[in-house]
Amino acid sequence: MPLYLLAILAVVQGITEFLPISSSGHLVITWKAFDALGYTGMEQTAEARLDLDIAVHVGTLAAVCLYLAGDLWRMLLGAVMPRNAKGRAGRRLIGHIILASIPVVVVGYFLKDSISPQLRSLEVIAWATIGFGVLLYIADRFALRVRRIQDMNLSQAVIIGLAQVLALIPGTSRAGITMTAARMLGYERTEAARFSLLLAIPAISGAGVLVGHDLYQTGNLSLGIDAAIAAGLSFLTALIAIALMMRWLRHASFGPFAVYRVFLGAVLLWFVYQ
Repeated sequence: MPLYLLAILAVVQGITEFLPISSSGHLVITWKAFDALGYTGMEQTAEARLDLDIAVHVGTLAAVCLYLAGDLWRMLLGAVMPRNAKGRAGRRLIGHIILASIPVVVVGYFLKDSISPQLRSLEVIAWATIGFGVLLYIADRFALRVRRIQDMNLSQAVIIGLAQVLALIPGTSRAGITMTAARMLGYERTEAARFSLLLAIPAISGAGVLVGHDLYQTGNLSLGIDAAIAAGLSFLTALIAIALMMRWLRHASFGPFAVYRVFLGAVLLWFVYQ
């Protein structure tokens, strides 16, 4: 695949993965745009395209791990020094992340090959983009802002984890739906975003393991090189996007993201139904 197309794919993923605007939906739109414009070198099978999508997700995984190094260190202390005060907080956070990750890992594993092809259409993406964008706006506008991650209990972690399953529908946004659920539960904007970022680690790791296994089985060296390049480019883009988003949420709301989602969904519906 040409380098400039890989770069476009990686930048789209890096920018959209942790913003509440659906990276999977934007990736589907990007692939359809490539096909509509008739670029050469785009003869990949649907499986190869999905593998490249997951590869750029893995690049963003490295970015979020670097950005949240402090949280990961506290979680490590919780694993090796459970009686230490910081260790207890870290161990508690580990438990909440594991609990919230179980639903999407289980559902995603069993439905990886059956659910994605049917749902990767512009119509589904458009309606999901609009619907969950409106839900994000309502949650952010009317919910309280009184809780931090250290206030989380098991039932709240489960609720956020169940909401994350909806992200298997392209256009929903994994970041968007988990932030929406956290805001509905009364978490501050930056805390909702932070927990969403932490939840991305096991979710993307699981997908990365699956694509690595697929690449190993196919023995497609060219695809493997493309995947590595795309992952590196998405890492750099995602690191910048995370920092800018967290800075924004310290002083502003999710409103512009919700407005963007409704606008994008409306444009896509115009293309679908014109």
